[in-house]
Amino acid sequence: MKKISFILCMLTLTLSLSAQVSTTTDTTNVVYVVYDGNSASVTICSNIASYITATVSGSKVSIVQSANVNETTCGEITYDLSGSSSNGSFYLEGYYKSTIALRGLTLTNPSGPAIDIQNGKRIEISAKRGTTNTLTDGTSSIVDAWKACLQCKGHAEFKGYGTLNIYANYAHGIWSKEYITVKNCTINVYSAVKDAINCNQYFTMESGELNLSGFGDDGIQVSLKTNDTSAENTGNFTLNGGTINIDMAGASGNGVKAAGTTTTSAGAKLNITNTTDLDKILANESNVVVYNMSGRPVGIFSDSRAAKLSLGKGLYIFVSKNRREKIGIY
Repeated sequence: MKKISFILCMLTLTLSLSAQVSTTTDTTNVVYVVYDGNSASVTICSNIASYITATVSGSKVSIVQSANVNETTCGEITYDLSGSSSNGSFYLEGYYKSTIALRGLTLTNPSGPAIDIQNGKRIEISAKRGTTNTLTDGTSSIVDAWKACLQCKGHAEFKGYGTLNIYANYAHGIWSKEYITVKNCTINVYSAVKDAINCNQYFTMESGELNLSGFGDDGIQVSLKTNDTSAENTGNFTLNGGTINIDMAGASGNGVKAAGTTTTSAGAKLNITNTTDLDKILANESNVVVYNMSGRPVGIFSDSRAAKLSLGKGLYIFVSKNRREKIGIY
């Protein structure tokens, strides 16, 4: 009887696991991932089922996209993520551009990144209109270190008209091995042990809103693309539109730290507040131009002592060759 019970138990477990991955007759190039507490389900459109290997363990989802995916086979695949789990994750491995659609996702991984994209191509991350999506990672791991709550091996393009919230308890909030672009969406990084956003090659924002706070080092850090100094815009930070609000309270680094050039276009807004140490902007800069909040120049300084003696209490905008920060003197 014990042997029969064991066989029935294993059969039930096998059926339960297989039921977590299914196919649909749709032919829309979509893989649907739905989180529900301690479980998750994956539904794959029939026309791409042969290109997808999905594994589900509880609420941890791992997907390997075939190297045969390209424009002549099935084309780009979209991964539609929704639902909620306090012990889940999403891992994607592939070799062709993909889209990650966030459709009301709340995902916490206590022992790793919430979303881990191991694909060196263009990855579009779209927060869908009207949705709020929240990602949280853990504080430590006995297996592998990770770089961010949301990490991407390729080019990360953030789009959509929804909201993405990040709580990073281990390292960076968002990390991309190559460039990051932002358009339309709202991204809130509420905590990060290291940088709120960290990327290589370049950072460009066209529209939308970034609110960065609770980070330990830099608000946005842009590094040179490793071993490729000829890469497009390498090390550059470009703000063409939208608003970036960076709260430096508790941070030890810079609001924006770019290995290349820093450019802010007219109409775009870069607001850096709560910089508690004026020396951060004046230590390695000369001829920093200071404006009052009405936009009128009130002085040019090269050290913090002179600035503090000359300027009265209040908020000022400090503009140097590579930086633009709003600093309060009290």
